[in-house]
Amino acid sequence: MAQHEQSYLYEGLTLLSIDGTTLRTPDSKANRAHFGAQKYAKGTVASYPQVRGATLTHLPTHLIVDARFGPYKETEKSFAMELLDSIADNSLTVVDKGFLSAEILCNITANGNNRHFLIPAKKNTSWTVIEGDDKDALVEMKVSPQARKNMPGLPKVWRARAIATKDRHGETHYLLTSLTDKAVFKAADLIACYTRRWHIETSYRELKHTMMGMALTLRSQTVEGIMQEIWGACIAYNLVRLEMASAAADAGCEPTEISFVRAFHMIQYELIWAAITRAEGKLPSLIKRLRQRLVTELIVKRPDRRFDRVAKTKAQRYPFRKVKA
Repeated sequence: MAQHEQSYLYEGLTLLSIDGTTLRTPDSKANRAHFGAQKYAKGTVASYPQVRGATLTHLPTHLIVDARFGPYKETEKSFAMELLDSIADNSLTVVDKGFLSAEILCNITANGNNRHFLIPAKKNTSWTVIEGDDKDALVEMKVSPQARKNMPGLPKVWRARAIATKDRHGETHYLLTSLTDKAVFKAADLIACYTRRWHIETSYRELKHTMMGMALTLRSQTVEGIMQEIWGACIAYNLVRLEMASAAADAGCEPTEISFVRAFHMIQYELIWAAITRAEGKLPSLIKRLRQRLVTELIVKRPDRRFDRVAKTKAQRYPFRKVKA
């Protein structure tokens, strides 16, 4: 992918994203004791143990750069903190608002070289406007005493650029970024960058549903087996995404224009033929044919949703088995 990196840059910056997810495991004693599960009211817990994790993803290709997984009781924020050292220099990391904290954002900009963030503000986020207007301003925010206690190197205040954006209902929201040069980094472009973050949610769906075959849980009954299965799935996912990026570069299109589901099944099919091919000299032609087939049917861009997503409730035929904590 390195030879095509220049075409993926935004104003000279690599586009990355940090987000979190969960996975279910089989309900064995070892898995429940190590990973734990979500707790509900009245002392009950989820029917299956759960693994919590966070990933650092390359936005243009959806390749997983780094990841952390562990017990459900650990927070996504703690896993995200472990990923910060893997953020490349000269990059813009798009983050979900659940990670809005000076500990993470100041760490991104203070370490490395030319590292920046883009994150939506929460409704209760307060700041003081230093310059600008209500559409695009430089703002200053206080660092909480608890955050400074956890990380003594944090400043008392930190600054960011606040960009106003409206949703389809006309409600105003704000994006916070360390890219303060308005002449170089246009507000509209940064808003578009954040919109691309939602595509990472489809990556989790591809990993958990397409590759796992809609399985309810992972397979292993042991902790070591679960971790091996997760890392194996991440490696396989990256291999598929890497081939999609190579095919897109050859065809002159975006990697996200190629259907992951179609690419996944097509690669499975071609690997069967590659396995029975005795002449190794034919393998390059098989790879070339694969990349040509991957781009024969690109994803058609669909219009935005006009109506809210709604679903009727399903009648439960059987009672749920409740597990006490």
